[in-house]
Amino acid sequence: MIFNSLSFRLFLPVVLFYLLPLLSDAQALRIPGTTNYPCSAGRKLGPSEINIHWNAPGVKGREGKIWGTDIAYFGTTVLGFGSEVSSPWRAGSDECTTISFSTDVTINGQLLKAGKYAFFIELGNEESTLIFNTNTQAWGSYFYDKGRDVLRVNTKNQKNQLSSKERLEFTFSNQKPGSVEIALEWEYWKIPFTVAVDLKNTILADIQTQMSGALGFDPPSLIAAANWCLQNELNYEQAVLWINSATNPNLGGVSSFSALSVKAGLLKKQGKNEESEKTMNQALDNATAIELHQYGRQLLNEKRMDEAMVVFEKNYTKNKGAWPTKVGMMRAYSAKGNIKKALEFAKEALKEAPDDINKKNLENAIQTLESGKPI
Repeated sequence: MIFNSLSFRLFLPVVLFYLLPLLSDAQALRIPGTTNYPCSAGRKLGPSEINIHWNAPGVKGREGKIWGTDIAYFGTTVLGFGSEVSSPWRAGSDECTTISFSTDVTINGQLLKAGKYAFFIELGNEESTLIFNTNTQAWGSYFYDKGRDVLRVNTKNQKNQLSSKERLEFTFSNQKPGSVEIALEWEYWKIPFTVAVDLKNTILADIQTQMSGALGFDPPSLIAAANWCLQNELNYEQAVLWINSATNPNLGGVSSFSALSVKAGLLKKQGKNEESEKTMNQALDNATAIELHQYGRQLLNEKRMDEAMVVFEKNYTKNKGAWPTKVGMMRAYSAKGNIKKALEFAKEALKEAPDDINKKNLENAIQTLESGKPI
């Protein structure tokens, strides 16, 4: 078909009539600019992942005209442009600020379930209310729905910081194993809050998830999971199942000192002392000279001197005086107060020192023993 100019002018409105509904459903064109910066920040807290996304406005010469003004207003306000609800500040610019937690956490001591949340703030002059809301698709807080709040928690503002921060930023500081301080910082203000996790139970949940997959068939992983429970004194029943799988001969189990000593420790925690002792003796029979030496030192640290002496003597006899069994005997006799015997073994051990570090340590030990003091 050949169009003349008149035909084309008549045809174009028809095409637009059908295209306009499609265009109206499309997202409006957005050209990246430099007014507000899209930003993100994250932090690991134990196994918990924290991620924050926001758009950062600038101060742009408005020092002293940010807080308590139309820019970052106190309380709530009706924002207009089709919004008829009283809304808190969006804690940033453009789209709503979001914050996500991969595990349950507490915010200033109050529980917040794992998930992704829109983050708003009801600002006050001295104290502000942090708001975590489930509508993460909102444009700022224009259509804020208080019914979707899952947590509201108060925090103290920190004003009059030493220098002005040009761009709004979320920072992490004062991190400890189970907690971290997050703060919104902009201009001369800082609005901090503390995020904390129940570290032991959060790590345990993560281990349990991992062990429900392929790692549940892997002896080294089974041993590691059981040992973590033993060292952290929880989840004994499941830990015993893990270590039993790792050491079960019908499943190609492991009979190493490390595996059997973990099993013995768990059995003892369950009050099964006779079974624990039997398993520990089997572990000692399978131990290397280094493993026996380290276990003997562990017993010394626990002030179990008689048991330590038995282990060091077993190591010395079983391994025919090989390194580091004489060092163990030196430590055992010293702990028992027999300085003379400790010195004899120290001098014998010095002749076999495998490197300069061990040689230096033994020379220091000999010097201490010769002064009549235990090491």
